[in-house]
Amino acid sequence: MSEAGGGRGFGSSVPQRAPWSLVAAAAALCLVSATSVWTAGASPMSREEKQKLGNQVLEMFDHAYGNYMEHAYPADELMPLTCRGRVRGQEPSRGDVDDALGKFSLTLIDSLDTLVVLNKTKEFEDAVRKVLRDVNLDNDVVVSVFETNIRVLGGLLGGHSLAIMLKEKGEYMQWYNDELLQMAKQLGYKLLPAFNTTSGLPYPRINLKFGIRKPEARTGTETDTCTACAGTLILEFAALSRFTGATIFEEYARKALDFLWEKRQRSSNLVGVTINIHTGDWVRKDSGVGAGIDSYYEYLLKAYVLLGDDSFLERFNTHYDAIMRYISQPPLLLDVHIHKPMLNARTWMDALLAFFPGLQVLKGDIRPAIETHEMLYQVIKKHNFLPEAFTTDFRVHWAQHPLRPEFAESTYFLYKATGDPYYLEVGKTLIENLNKYARVPCGFAAMKDVRTGSHEDRMDSFFLAEMFKYLYLLFADKEDVIFDIEDYIFTTEAHLLPLWLSTTNQRLSKKNTTSEYTELDDSNFDWTCPNTQILFPNDPLYAQSIREPLKNVVDKSCPRGIIRVEESFRSGAKPPLRARDFMATNPEHLEILKKMGVSLIHLKDGRVQLVQHAIQAASSIDAEDGLRFMQEMIELSSQQQKEQQLPPRAVQIVSHPFFGRVVLTAGPAQFGLDLSKHKETRGFVASSKPYNGCSELTNPESVMGKIALIQRGQCMFAEKARNIQNAGAIGGIVIDDNEGSSSDTAPLFQMAGDGKDTDDITIPMLFLFSKEGSIILDAIREYEEVEVLLSDKAKDREPEMENEEQPSSENDSQNQSAEQIASSSQEVDLVDQESPEESSLNSHPESLSPADTDNAASISPSEQNSNPTENHETTSLDGECTDLDNQLQEQSETEEDSNPNVSWGKKVQPIDSILADWNEDIEAFEMMEKDEL
Repeated sequence: MSEAGGGRGFGSSVPQRAPWSLVAAAAALCLVSATSVWTAGASPMSREEKQKLGNQVLEMFDHAYGNYMEHAYPADELMPLTCRGRVRGQEPSRGDVDDALGKFSLTLIDSLDTLVVLNKTKEFEDAVRKVLRDVNLDNDVVVSVFETNIRVLGGLLGGHSLAIMLKEKGEYMQWYNDELLQMAKQLGYKLLPAFNTTSGLPYPRINLKFGIRKPEARTGTETDTCTACAGTLILEFAALSRFTGATIFEEYARKALDFLWEKRQRSSNLVGVTINIHTGDWVRKDSGVGAGIDSYYEYLLKAYVLLGDDSFLERFNTHYDAIMRYISQPPLLLDVHIHKPMLNARTWMDALLAFFPGLQVLKGDIRPAIETHEMLYQVIKKHNFLPEAFTTDFRVHWAQHPLRPEFAESTYFLYKATGDPYYLEVGKTLIENLNKYARVPCGFAAMKDVRTGSHEDRMDSFFLAEMFKYLYLLFADKEDVIFDIEDYIFTTEAHLLPLWLSTTNQRLSKKNTTSEYTELDDSNFDWTCPNTQILFPNDPLYAQSIREPLKNVVDKSCPRGIIRVEESFRSGAKPPLRARDFMATNPEHLEILKKMGVSLIHLKDGRVQLVQHAIQAASSIDAEDGLRFMQEMIELSSQQQKEQQLPPRAVQIVSHPFFGRVVLTAGPAQFGLDLSKHKETRGFVASSKPYNGCSELTNPESVMGKIALIQRGQCMFAEKARNIQNAGAIGGIVIDDNEGSSSDTAPLFQMAGDGKDTDDITIPMLFLFSKEGSIILDAIREYEEVEVLLSDKAKDREPEMENEEQPSSENDSQNQSAEQIASSSQEVDLVDQESPEESSLNSHPESLSPADTDNAASISPSEQNSNPTENHETTSLDGECTDLDNQLQEQSETEEDSNPNVSWGKKVQPIDSILADWNEDIEAFEMMEKDEL
């Protein structure tokens, strides 16, 4: 990502050396000038240890790539738990996530340039031949324009870039004649119809065979797209134009970027998350650096580096000034409203923002990069991985982790910028956690829940495209890579594009004179590339001094709201009204509610309902107090319900060849041994006869001293438990009889008792959906003896297992859906708190539609039966920091096993998410449209 080197031009033209690109070379000073700065701090890592870790990364890649090729190819992705390929239409739909799959061997294309970076040139040559022979880009399938661009088009261009490099070296790829580039050009033309809008912003999806808006296309009716989706095209499309000479691709990508720039909120210089592709109106007006926006900022700066166009740098610096002014709250990066940027839009952060410290390194702003990176590292040390989202007090908000590489990316760039061996130790931790918690016999499995260690049958292509590339380069010396990595720039998918493109076919590289730029203080550009300042003062411990105050930020932090309340109390101000003190007959309390924007409504049935409208609050502080009051009221009204909630459990396969690497999410039971209070149960599994377990077992000798497998249905769960317990079983696993059901797509299921005294049941009972149960049944068929561990959370593998399966180091492997618009008001019905069965949250961010009046979150006894399952995380407001493990709760499911058709329930909006609802800036929707320029 530094100096511009030479390279081969398009087609079979004569190799030519491009002159130095002053723009690209100057931009590289941010990295190159810093690499020799660090001289002290963390203990340096020996060359031998770095080499050992690099070899370990190679072995891990081999494990992931080899299993994909053996068990999944030519499918798009590997399903590592079931050891098969994921083919679009043949597996249950996962929603928008599946839009990345186009039946074009996604993982193979995404891995092409990784093979070269890892010095696997022979494998690269074989992979290119497979792509040319097997991949079809003319499939009748609707795909994401964004994902197809960064993964497939980027993968083909990255493969082409390194193929011509290898051909020039004279040993490999001598037969290559730009075939990958021709495929990239074909794909580029297939994506162009998506830009057929009045704004120039592309449709979010396109049919590879039929394009847009034809009846056969099944797409083209969308009106909205995310900012990153429309703004993350310029690198790939411009590279395609520069490689081929066809300027149309760069023209379309530039037009989309120009439109986004023109539509920025002029007073704050921020952009929203989603935009109407026809009118240019902002649909979601919150702004951050994570999901939905992230790579838009990244591509503005990198477009300047690659293309040499100053307008991209000016736009980036304008946005960056706004980010640091409003969004950056070191070490946090919190979303705000584009119209009222001093108002936070949410109280949680998503994992995709982990790329931002790396981008700050490229800009040269090292201090905030170190701070945010260290905060993220502390979260990882607490949970082993970075949760998909976590709160400002570092509790899990969304528990999944699909093996995202953004944190590894930032770690690599910080090490390149500082030379600080601390970041090598961070990388070592990432390697250890991947091998310890994510590695399974058929690859690496995404984490379904970082709290329990359960897995998801998923290994995304970006894991091979990015993770292993950044980890290998982190530990590699210059001589360990067969080409100069500094001659290339990384795309957002870590594909490599040569910097010499900045001087090739640059007819479009000219100053954009149609936009006016905000007048900024010159100090904003002190750290801009080219950077004439040294990155650190004359203190070799500078980076360590920045990190040190953040070492315990995760364990010792309290929610900011608590801190503000306590400080207010100490300063003599009257503390806000607490829900536990509220009396509906107290006039003073009613006046306080009014000030907080909370209205009180008396219902005909005698209940009192509270409704909050943040816009009616006397101030933003009062609105925040009102939201906190509503949150507390919700917690109080559901307190007794929460006492009955049980968290998910884990079934861990510990026998050969799994050795604890496969962890299945299991539903708990309201009866039997409580695994959270007693030692886990370990034993071999055996199927009961009859399989439904509804009568006395006919094979007690088979289940004696073992964990019995039983099928759901035909009788009560408690009856099944008694029958296997009487046969001598030490535990039971109930497997769902609904074929195809999976914890990936269904909420947690909790087994209820039979309405009678169940104290006689003393063995642990867990529930597995059909897909997870099939993994155990398949293992029995293949290995006969299968041993499992039933526990409250996955346990570390035993040392002897580690030693037996330790990989040899001698032979050394976005489109995250944007959050739906949050609610504009909150409602709470004050019901009899002595009757927990009469209160229920019924707001679901996953299911809200325009038909939902006021998008209200409410507590209503009339809806208890229709929403039996809820899941929310709570925030302590009593001035105490409560540990996540004690907060993790799942709402009870009271369904009887005799009725298999009863709904399993829906996921409910977490309390922390409700806390962000009022922050969606009601005024931006109702009153401030006229302020937009």
